[in-house]
Amino acid sequence: MIADFYQKLAETLRSQAVVVATVIEIHGSVPREVGAKMLIGADWSFDTIGGGAGEAKIIAQGRAVLATGQKQRATIDLTGNTSTLKEGICGGQMGIWLERWSGPEALTLAQGIGLALERGERVPLFTPFPTASTPSIPDSPPETQLLATGFFEWLSPRPLLLIVGAGHVGEALAQAAYLAGFQIAVQDERGEFANARSYPQASLILTDPIDRALRQVKHYKSLFVAMVSRRHPFDVAALYSLYKQEIVCCYIGMMGSRKRVELVRQSLLEQGISATQLDQIHAPIGADIGALTPGEIAVSICAELIQVRRTAKPKFDG
Repeated sequence: MIADFYQKLAETLRSQAVVVATVIEIHGSVPREVGAKMLIGADWSFDTIGGGAGEAKIIAQGRAVLATGQKQRATIDLTGNTSTLKEGICGGQMGIWLERWSGPEALTLAQGIGLALERGERVPLFTPFPTASTPSIPDSPPETQLLATGFFEWLSPRPLLLIVGAGHVGEALAQAAYLAGFQIAVQDERGEFANARSYPQASLILTDPIDRALRQVKHYKSLFVAMVSRRHPFDVAALYSLYKQEIVCCYIGMMGSRKRVELVRQSLLEQGISATQLDQIHAPIGADIGALTPGEIAVSICAELIQVRRTAKPKFDG
């Protein structure tokens, strides 16, 4: 994830220069998105912009940039043309910007970005194309990414997944979602379940009642909530608090049978929550893959989280 990337960048810059390869433009079917990045050192690389022969070509070009300091634009051609067939046959093309980062100013910038991302903040970054200029945080972010003078991007922190209910499914979900790039928080008033031993991935372990716990996460700009609690009254309390505190969420899902889901819905309708608001909840939670075990249910939930993260805008606004 991007926070890990900038942490690695800062660690590297303390002792050596490194090249940052960034996908700045895509056309057609390609393996990575605009903004995807990798680090290229003299004899190593970190992260990926798609793998395969195309990435190997970029690593070779990146090492040339590392040696000369001459930033450049490179292309991975995945169209399957006869002359470039060895680069791949996904069907599209990727424009890659290769920029050498080095010295105290670059280290300060990388550290600042990393700290801001850890605080849950978005960071604007502009990478200029002219040779004499270096990446910086702009005062007035432009409206478009690819400009004649450089590439602009918003660097976003890991989305936060709040798991309500620290049972077997919650434990499995924390593992799966962390691997998928989510920051993990867990809420359960039972400290014997919600603890660092059971949830080593969690950056937040909340044993306060749900209304107080939500106040500690409501400032996150990209908040996902998965309710996997043991009884439906906990679901009712969590949903009621989310709406009453007007917490903006990218996703809310609730585990349970259709009967349980309907009981929760009716209870909230009686408490003044509108049907339109309740229709935005993913319930029963998860992709329909026939999941039965806690591990399988966690995978189904994680699949739905990824789908929403990659395709949808925030749609729950209290």
